[in-house]
Parts: sequence; structure tokens; C-alpha cells
Amino acid sequence: MGTSRSKSVSTTTKAMTLRLPAEQAAELEAVARADQITVSEAVREAIDKLIAERRRDKEFQARLRAMMREDRKILERLAR
Repeated sequence: MGTSRSKSVSTTTKAMTLRLPAEQAAELEAVARADQITVSEAVREAIDKLIAERRRDKEFQARLRAMMREDRKILERLAR
């Protein structure tokens, strides 16, 4: 049985639309049912895992830092 991960959902939420191929949606629904959780919870768990994986990925972190430097430059130009 799946565990509740309500700690990953803040009190403020944002509704999003997710479009999946029919076969993938059916598989996701089956996984959620087997784990006795909602589809939304299954998606949140998958997102949590992806984010944790990216936090450990040194190449991703380097790309993220480069992106932040570029964004900072753009924001500083706009603030003039």
C-alpha cells in the first residue's frame, strides 16, 4: 500500500493540467489503484523523485547555476 506524502503538498496548491497518451494514463491509474493512492498522489510522488534525482545530479546542478547567472544578468539589465 502507498504511503501518504501529504508533507510534500503545501497548504497552497496550484492546479495543473497534464496531458498523457491514453495508454500511459491507464497505466498510471492502475499503479495508483494498486498502491491505493490517488492519481494526483502518484504524480506528486514521481515529481518528488525526479526533483530529488536532479538535486543529486552534478551536471544538472551546473546547468542550473549557469541558467541562474544568465537570468541574473537579464534581470539586472531590466532593473536599470
